[in-house]
Amino acid sequence: MKTAMNMKTKKLIYPLILIGFVLTITNSCKKDSLDNPSETVTDVDGNVYHTVTIGTQVWMVENLKTTHYKDSTAIPNLTDATEWTSSSSTHAYCSYKNSNNADTIKVYGYLYNWFAVNSGKLCPAGWHVPTDAEWTTLITYLGGEGVAGGKLKETGTAHWANPNTGADNSTGFFALPGGDRTNYGDFTMGYQGYWWSSTENNIALAWGCCLNFSYSTANRSTLLKGFGYSVRCIKGNLVPAASLKID
Repeated sequence: MKTAMNMKTKKLIYPLILIGFVLTITNSCKKDSLDNPSETVTDVDGNVYHTVTIGTQVWMVENLKTTHYKDSTAIPNLTDATEWTSSSSTHAYCSYKNSNNADTIKVYGYLYNWFAVNSGKLCPAGWHVPTDAEWTTLITYLGGEGVAGGKLKETGTAHWANPNTGADNSTGFFALPGGDRTNYGDFTMGYQGYWWSSTENNIALAWGCCLNFSYSTANRSTLLKGFGYSVRCIKGNLVPAASLKID
């Protein structure tokens, strides 16, 4: 009787031990994943960004929201429309409609002109503003311009205008429609997302990436340097400037 009872007890205990072991490993993995310092990066202002690996690239999941370069130099915050328009070569950033609304900045980040991008000091150490070639690598990996936008865009219409066509955010990139500030000082938001590259096209234009609320596309676009657009940083050191230009 005692032997039979022990065998029955063992049959009950072993599965419980196994379940406990699996739960311990699972919880340990979750904790390691959440606490892994490599999954976040902090800028000079103390803003913390999550990261995502897509193919061979590691990207920030949020738009940049630093007000200082990585050497702690302050970036000019140009709020006046006339001042922004006349900043033909001045490094500059601003918040949407210059509201400095903390919630808006937290979600969308700041808008930067290309001259700030061209400083080479906008992203944290070990990160940089992606080149046009790096944007192209991302888009190609996701199946090309015709479908890559949907895989990058945040789903739903909490931030994107309806219908936010094709958005499934399958990459975990969480692209948002931060819009732009024109060289006349006007703002738009909700319909398109623009992100700078560090690659110059000509004296007036630089390359960037554009996503739209009504398309699944991710378009390589030429953008006026004086406009304000979003920035996403990519991990790694920037390649030499001589190799950045793509026609």
